[in-house]
Amino acid sequence: MKLRKVTAASAAVLALAVAATACGSSDNDKDSGSSSGGGKKITVGIKFDQPGIGQKTPNGYSGFDVDVATYVAKKLGYSADQIEWKESKSADRETMLQRGDVDFIAASYSITPERQQKVDFAGPYLLAHQDVLIRANDNSIKSPSDLNSKKLCSVTGSTSAQNVKDKLAPKAQLQQYPTYSACLTGVQNGAIDALTTDDSILAGYASQTQYKGKFKLGGFKMTNENYGIGVKKGSDLKAKINTALEAMVSDGSWQKAVDKNFGPAGYKNEPAPKIGDIKS
Repeated sequence: MKLRKVTAASAAVLALAVAATACGSSDNDKDSGSSSGGGKKITVGIKFDQPGIGQKTPNGYSGFDVDVATYVAKKLGYSADQIEWKESKSADRETMLQRGDVDFIAASYSITPERQQKVDFAGPYLLAHQDVLIRANDNSIKSPSDLNSKKLCSVTGSTSAQNVKDKLAPKAQLQQYPTYSACLTGVQNGAIDALTTDDSILAGYASQTQYKGKFKLGGFKMTNENYGIGVKKGSDLKAKINTALEAMVSDGSWQKAVDKNFGPAGYKNEPAPKIGDIKS
């Protein structure tokens, strides 16, 4: 009789343990498909503040990187409503991948040797270039050397404007503003002559409804910026994402995304790059 009581008690404990385990696995299942597809959720890092690239709006998320990431996620087995978007600021991207905060990052993320030591990259999926954005009626800046004695703006902490001054226009007057939007306002009202960063980012800003027709890209192609999709070092997602990117190009979805997000600014994009072809 005593033995049966102990056994019954043990069975009760065992039942509780099984129930707790089941509850725990239910929570974990929420993310269990993140690396292999077909799960309930995938977490993707994007920019929240770059119009045309990655932007959080009252109506959701928009931009070229958002369209690319959504397409890739679909190929991995996730619908749009199974994507959890996380803001990936430039300084945080490697850490977010290393910690596993996100499954992959598509955030105007240029592939560089330094970054490749910390994370892996699928792609590239876009070849951008450093360029300038100027007023549409300004015909005084036709080459990088014309930026000499001009007021050239970029965001605080960016190397873009300094690159121009060091290599192309040593007499350019550098102006640092806290945001690209602030630089853009300066260009619009004449306080600044030109804004410099990646041409894709510039095109995204210029494509906003309130700015259509007011700005133009210089088309100078001062650097090569190979945008890749970042994944954790050694992740099997790299090969799967590369396959998805190839499909996006071949079925025409890539060009549609370019036209949709950058077209209003007259952005003359490079052809879709081949996987692994990184331009120096």
